[in-house]
Amino acid sequence: MKAAVFHGPNQPLKVEEVPTPRPGAGEILVKVAACGVCHTDMHYIDHGVPTFKKPPMILGHEASGTVAELGEGVTKWKVGDPVLLPAVLSCGVCRQCRTGRENICQNMQMFGNHVDGAYAEYLLAPAKDTLAIPDGVPLIEGSIIADAISTPFHAVVNRANVKPGDWVAVFGCGGVGINCVQVAAAVGASVIAVDLVPEKLEFAKMLGAEYTINPAEVEKGRVDKAIKKLIGDGVDVAFEAIGNPKTITAAYNTIRMGGMCVVIGYTHLPAEIPVSKLMFFEQSLVGSLGCRPVDYPRIIEMARIGKIKVKELVTGSVGFDNINDAFDLLRNNDPKTLRTVFIPE
Repeated sequence: MKAAVFHGPNQPLKVEEVPTPRPGAGEILVKVAACGVCHTDMHYIDHGVPTFKKPPMILGHEASGTVAELGEGVTKWKVGDPVLLPAVLSCGVCRQCRTGRENICQNMQMFGNHVDGAYAEYLLAPAKDTLAIPDGVPLIEGSIIADAISTPFHAVVNRANVKPGDWVAVFGCGGVGINCVQVAAAVGASVIAVDLVPEKLEFAKMLGAEYTINPAEVEKGRVDKAIKKLIGDGVDVAFEAIGNPKTITAAYNTIRMGGMCVVIGYTHLPAEIPVSKLMFFEQSLVGSLGCRPVDYPRIIEMARIGKIKVKELVTGSVGFDNINDAFDLLRNNDPKTLRTVFIPE
């Protein structure tokens, strides 16, 4: 089969012929329909973040496709079924899994990190973790549910417990942040979207933001003051979906007494947080990673009925010949790009 292979940091992916895997017991072989192109992959390529499986390997963790072959003992699926693959696979038996926190499974396996991913024509997946894509959810665009939508869903619904009537600020309206906007709006919150790119703020309005703020257009970049002018107080929850120490601090500064700041963006650098406020105002600072398997059916159903949009979020596609161009769009923070998907065909 053909695959875009990662050989190490600071190198483009190389399109090569590699052996097509064969499913073992309890596995299925999936013919890839699409795979979202994510900043996580760029961390491996550009920033030297190590993958658990040493290169050469195949990246890509946001996949949809159709069942191509069944391994021994698999009875739930049949060839041709449309499926979604969660970005992270859980063991089901460790302490975290047993207490309902499978998204931080102690033995987690991530496509395109621990095992080969979906920048290829085919990939292997455990049958037990695979999810059905129903009629009404497009196969290609539905791939982004695997991470770009499920990760914000977990942050909004499980980590922050956002409720109807809450005020929410979202810092960063890229592929993950824009879905914090739409999920928070879908559960009844009033959302303030924050980004430096006017086009991204327009996307945020389309997906339910009540207000938008461009930090470059407010005095001294003080988003916290701009928010207080809008609503008279801080927000109940702020989400940082960029992974920048300065915006983590800025997001924290927008929350009210008793409020919460949720960090979704990844950075290896420290951020400054005033611990005196954290303590005295009983505020919370929490991290959020991925999504629990139990939540995927709910997200898929929300997409099926149109409560969560997927088609509108996919703003472009690439194939094998131009897969590296998709990462250039991320590097350049292309204003017209929300999510690019890789389509093998």
